Amino acid sequence: MGMTMTQKILAAHAGLDKVEAGQLISARLDEVLGNDITTPVAINEFNKAGFTSVFDKTRINIVLDHFVPNKDIKAAQQSKQCRDFANKYDILNFYDVGQMGIEHALLPEKGIVTAGDCIIGADSHTCTYGAVGAFSTGVGSTDMAAGMATGKCWFKVPAAIRFVLKGQLQPPVSGKDLILHIIGMIGVDGALYKSMEFTGPGVASLTMDDRLCICNMAIEAGAKNGIFPVDEVTIQYLTGRSQRPWTVYEADEDAEYEQTIEIDLSTLEPTVAWPHLPENTKPAADGKDVKIDQVVIGSCTNGRLEDMEAAWKVLKGKHIAPGVRAIIIPATMAIYKECILRGWTTDFIDAGCVVSTPTCGPCLGGYMGILAQGERCISTTNRNFVGRMGHVESEVYLASPATAAASAITGFITDPRTIAE
Repeated sequence: MGMTMTQKILAAHAGLDKVEAGQLISARLDEVLGNDITTPVAINEFNKAGFTSVFDKTRINIVLDHFVPNKDIKAAQQSKQCRDFANKYDILNFYDVGQMGIEHALLPEKGIVTAGDCIIGADSHTCTYGAVGAFSTGVGSTDMAAGMATGKCWFKVPAAIRFVLKGQLQPPVSGKDLILHIIGMIGVDGALYKSMEFTGPGVASLTMDDRLCICNMAIEAGAKNGIFPVDEVTIQYLTGRSQRPWTVYEADEDAEYEQTIEIDLSTLEPTVAWPHLPENTKPAADGKDVKIDQVVIGSCTNGRLEDMEAAWKVLKGKHIAPGVRAIIIPATMAIYKECILRGWTTDFIDAGCVVSTPTCGPCLGGYMGILAQGERCISTTNRNFVGRMGHVESEVYLASPATAAASAITGFITDPRTIAE
């Protein structure tokens, strides 16, 4: 029996000719990632273990993105600990205020992650980088500490589910609607510790931003990772961007999959995940009586340039509903700057929105948009658990940027196809 794409990457990094699902391996790492919340824990474990050097100062990435600019004294202390560590070990890829972005948007944008890589990050959404044909997964801060010191990590080789995509998405339907549809189909544990491998003729029609969004939320189905094949879209994205030569791995024709699911992209519609799980999905059209208080457009899931454009197309020349707070957060400084240069930032402000420097803040209930008791938010983020964005009696609805923007205009959850341009 052959190997899946993920299994081939893991075999190569373990120095083995072949691996199979369930096998325990020690694999060489191409990149290690941490943020301002998880890196301090890793640093403490690094020091406790007696490590005195890092395996490669060019392959460790520390991005201060959750509570930066610092929201309180604790956040300031955590950031200072990261700065001191980065200075001590001369970490090349250290991103602080003014240079940082949301980590899972920043690393692909800068070409730090590339096809064929094996990547760990002390953040569950590290699975984002499967979009460029890499194996990437989230780990705990202890594993991050060991990874920084040794350049290796233990893995159990995952089994796989194959998603065969056909047709094309019909705008304004996007990658966010597709991954919400999938999670609604299989559930939040439907791919538990499995690799979600996306194939089929429909893949070619998905943009890189679509793919990054889809892989980002693989963890919301319980997956170990999500991964796309390296095709023309991937090569075009990596060319002139990737900091290193890449390697293309392809699944064997006789690779073993636990399940194969076919999806016709042309049949999908704007989709929203109702509280309190990403699997609780319904068509956006079903939300016309659900009044909202806040809208958040951004995050590591949907803060990229195409996401900003989708929101802008809906909001330009209009104004958000009275009583609605709309928060727009470009995911990196480059995206933020591009929004300004294109005039989108002005249009967002004229529409009644606030535009923030890059931060994960509201997504995890940190700052820049905390919900009070009884309030409802429609958000382009990735999780809508109880209390995720604030009070335990608040509600979070997950949606695409187009759906979130349309909802800001009406004050109710709204199918963006009903908003005239």
